[in-house]
Amino acid sequence: MWRELLRPVYTPNVGWLTLFAALGLTLVGLLAMDMTSTAYAKKQLVFLPLALVIMTLVAMPPHKRLTEWAYPLMIVVMVALVVLLLPFMPSSIVPERNGARRWFNLQVTLAQPSEIAKIAYVLSLAAYLRFRDNYRRFFGLLVPLVGTFIPMGLILVEPDLGTAMILMPVFFAMVIAAGARLKHILIIVTIGLALMPAMYPLLQPHQKSRINAMLSEVRGDTRHRAGIGYQGYKAQTLVGAGQLAGHNFEHAQNLVKYNRLPERHNDMIFAVVCTRWGAVGGAVVLMLYVAFITGGLLAAAANREPFARLVAIGVTTVIFTQMFVNIGMTIGILPITGMTLPFVSYGGSSLIANFMMVGLVLSVAARRRMIFSHRYFEYDRPQHDPVQRNPVGANM
Repeated sequence: MWRELLRPVYTPNVGWLTLFAALGLTLVGLLAMDMTSTAYAKKQLVFLPLALVIMTLVAMPPHKRLTEWAYPLMIVVMVALVVLLLPFMPSSIVPERNGARRWFNLQVTLAQPSEIAKIAYVLSLAAYLRFRDNYRRFFGLLVPLVGTFIPMGLILVEPDLGTAMILMPVFFAMVIAAGARLKHILIIVTIGLALMPAMYPLLQPHQKSRINAMLSEVRGDTRHRAGIGYQGYKAQTLVGAGQLAGHNFEHAQNLVKYNRLPERHNDMIFAVVCTRWGAVGGAVVLMLYVAFITGGLLAAAANREPFARLVAIGVTTVIFTQMFVNIGMTIGILPITGMTLPFVSYGGSSLIANFMMVGLVLSVAARRRMIFSHRYFEYDRPQHDPVQRNPVGANM
């Protein structure tokens, strides 16, 4: 029994590509953290074995079990997100940092429910979409879309704009992979873009300021560099300071230290990587993410089961979106949202959640049924589908 349960971990499969990429990114993060603070690097190193153990546990259950646990896990996570926002919760349990209430204080560490919310969302959406009953129609998409807005709203109120932003790309990727019609997706996207100006007043003041600071910097207006635009300006300065091949440890450490880059071990760690190893180091990090995404997509393409395939698509989209937004805000093409760089940034909850997603990809890759059994992620059609009832050539 144990041999069968552990098969996703010890049997070579395309999921190993995501595992090796994740380990490589984690190593880069540890080396970069050691430049900013050895204490952070040591703490992250303590979390790594725990993350690998949890990854193995996540990879063990068959997909049927994961399907059964998807909704209960989502309910638990939603309750946790609501509890975080209760005003009477003491700061000893729900500490507030920089005006945000995102963590539970477990005494030995801080736990961030929004990290697990990403995984719970992917599992629950995959569990819903595996039955193609209604989301091939426009109004059928409204149910999963509303189900997406609820956790997004709770996370946004914390406030955590970065994590909330991840869920919409995941929604679109998964419903497209499940077989939703592109014209319906385009209608939703068009409506969303039209409503964006109306959403701007709902943002927090500091979020508006960050957007304005980024736009001003793009236009060549440098007046925000001493204020709200300081973090982005310093990050871009350090990315450029690394040039092609970076600097030796001591020189790079001094550049980061005396430029006083905020969140250098966390949100802005890509700037530290580029300072130390230059554009070459940045390119290596990007190639590791490409390897991770490739492994996730190959695992999805090789699995015939709808739930498993959608889970692989979902977690791959989570990692890609985080990577894109984090690097984009570091180099100044996106506003700063407080999003971490997966596997590279410091954070115990983040590291564990990311390796849980690796475990899901390993499970999908090891339990495939038929390679490329359906084109374009098309699954078995329902009985009422006229194409299924009257296939081409059936009367010949």
